[in-house]
Amino acid sequence: MPDLLLELFSEEIPARMQARAADDLKRLVTNGLVEAGITYEAAAAFATPRRLCLSVEGVLVRSPNQKVERKGPRTDAPDQAVAGFLRATGLTRDQLEVRDDKKGQVYFAVLEKPGRAAADVAAEVIETVLHNFPWPKSMRWGTGSLRWVRPLHSILCILSSEAGQQIVPVSIDGVPCGDTTEGHRFMGQGRFSVTSFEDYAAKLHRNNVVLNAEDRAEHIWAEATNEAFAMGLEVVEDRALLAEVAGLVEWPVVLIGAIAPDFLDLPVEVLQTSMREHQKFFSVRNPKSGQIEKFVTVANRDTADKGATILAGNQKVLFARLSDAKFFWKNDLRVPLEKMGAKLANVTFHNKLGSQAERINRIAALARVIAPLVGADADLAAQAAQLAKADLASEMVYEFPELQGTMGKYYARAAGLDEAVASACEEHYSPLGPNDTVPTAPVSVAVALADKIDTLTGFWAIGEKPTGSKDPFALRRAALGVIRLVLENGARVALLNVSERALYNNVVAMADSLIALKESDLVGASENSGMADSVRDHFEKKHGAIEKYRDYNPSNIEEDITPDLLAFFHDRLKVYLRDQNIRHDVIDACLAMPGNDDLVGLVNRATALAAFLKTDDGENLLQGFKRANNILSAEEKKDGVSYEGTPEQRFAEDESETALFAALDQAETAIAPAIETENFAAAMAALASLRAPIDGFFEAVQVNAKSQILRRNRLCLLNRIRDVMGRVARFERLEG
Repeated sequence: MPDLLLELFSEEIPARMQARAADDLKRLVTNGLVEAGITYEAAAAFATPRRLCLSVEGVLVRSPNQKVERKGPRTDAPDQAVAGFLRATGLTRDQLEVRDDKKGQVYFAVLEKPGRAAADVAAEVIETVLHNFPWPKSMRWGTGSLRWVRPLHSILCILSSEAGQQIVPVSIDGVPCGDTTEGHRFMGQGRFSVTSFEDYAAKLHRNNVVLNAEDRAEHIWAEATNEAFAMGLEVVEDRALLAEVAGLVEWPVVLIGAIAPDFLDLPVEVLQTSMREHQKFFSVRNPKSGQIEKFVTVANRDTADKGATILAGNQKVLFARLSDAKFFWKNDLRVPLEKMGAKLANVTFHNKLGSQAERINRIAALARVIAPLVGADADLAAQAAQLAKADLASEMVYEFPELQGTMGKYYARAAGLDEAVASACEEHYSPLGPNDTVPTAPVSVAVALADKIDTLTGFWAIGEKPTGSKDPFALRRAALGVIRLVLENGARVALLNVSERALYNNVVAMADSLIALKESDLVGASENSGMADSVRDHFEKKHGAIEKYRDYNPSNIEEDITPDLLAFFHDRLKVYLRDQNIRHDVIDACLAMPGNDDLVGLVNRATALAAFLKTDDGENLLQGFKRANNILSAEEKKDGVSYEGTPEQRFAEDESETALFAALDQAETAIAPAIETENFAAAMAALASLRAPIDGFFEAVQVNAKSQILRRNRLCLLNRIRDVMGRVARFERLEG
């Protein structure tokens, strides 16, 4: 079987597009071949800055013959209809088949579709793929109609086998197609022909092109780390930058340069960010001091002076970049954090939620409330919240937005502030994702929680909730951040109360902006204030005057907003716990219990219940509960009454009933203090003791006895089973 080799040679493809383009080329071409009946054994795609390459091994020489059936008109149809069908199929009437159909007999044409040569199929598929390639951005050039990411210079497309190679004639707007390509832009030896993929890869390497991006990345990393190690230094790992740089060069040459001593006093993050973002340099640090001392750059060619000229040019540009960074750093240090943060009064956070400065005041007030709950000093938490976002107005963060928080830490340290405040400036944004580190310092935790909860309640108040896949304000990420902060720090935070406080702060803030308006504008302002209709209507109905919003406390907030937000937290919690192998129905059984806004207690209960249900006692007890609950629910529905009365042991006729009464009394006595102290394992152990008595009861006793007194008493006993077990979790919500 022949192998297909395709290369699309062009001007430089942006590094960020290369991997996706290679995957798309492989997927589209191979899918097109298979759909046309040409199967294959294996395929691989490659990308360099100037070429996309696809190698398909074991291609079928020819697509198989196919039989195609076409349904025609009924046998009693007018002659004109039959004649039209014959013209369309190219057959005569005696070549048609007559078959029975729902509406009578109809004509069928059975056509033999001969197979096609792989070269013809490949040419057709490739032309279609190239004309419809899904580049994120593309361009046209010259007079052709083809759109490509950069001007396409040539196409190499061959089918090779032991008998030789065959050029696949791909025709694309006059772009040359054949069996030739060229190597490195500067070090290559001109165009050359190839006979197979192995020949292609070998000749490219001789012409200074490393085809595989992974090979280029491995070479860069190995050379950089080895050279740094020889100097007693280490390269700062940056996988994203490594992948990008591997997409910028076809022949990677690693060079290490020095950073001018003038800049070694800059914060490490500033050096790293400036070199990575502006120059695509890797940082090289001293492992003893942690200071960035050198950089790694990757050239695209060998030079006679071993890269000295390239390094000199790079160092010259780097000097200019770092001079700018040092200028920003010194300017920012001259401005106290409080004064820097004051500039945020002119920065809008959201047109319905006020400025960044107003938001910071809300976060500070909320951090003071949360601080005692996480073991933080309230004054330090409030101070940290007031200063945490001040660096957003700094020149350094304006230049490098990714340094927000990090620069706040350095400015706070330079100002001599408490280390807890400096750490909170950096850490309050975390966690930014499921794999991000969670802060553990109490002040940082308090500010991080206040920041995220204020964001959530604010957008809930103005009705900007996530919908479907749309979440423009990253509220799902904020909710997951709250969950991880609470659970991984064991923080006993009642989310409902804290959210009510935060919502109240947002409502008051919006009310303040309304109070500042003229009396004649109050109605129109109320309509456009951004306050959720339910909240605004609730306040106006109770007080009528916007000025009196200020007099309200959290207990006056409309009740349908914070519970809805709590339900959103619960939905994100289910996603979080699913990764820890806790079933959704187990979580639902615990969510129905009181105190479900205390996530630590909720998760402890769910974890204990999940473990209990994996035991034989747990599994069998669940079946006993389901049986009791099903009987009780059916009888309550049939009788139209609730059997919530207290069962009386004096009506027990069988020993199993007496044993169940005793077991329920004992379990109830054990469960109450266990739940009080959140010893859920002990509560589950108490439930386990009910398994045998419940099994014995159902084996020996008929619940629906003829005596109405016995029947009612036994139904009330079933209700007591439900009640006692319901003090641990809502077992009726469990599956199975």
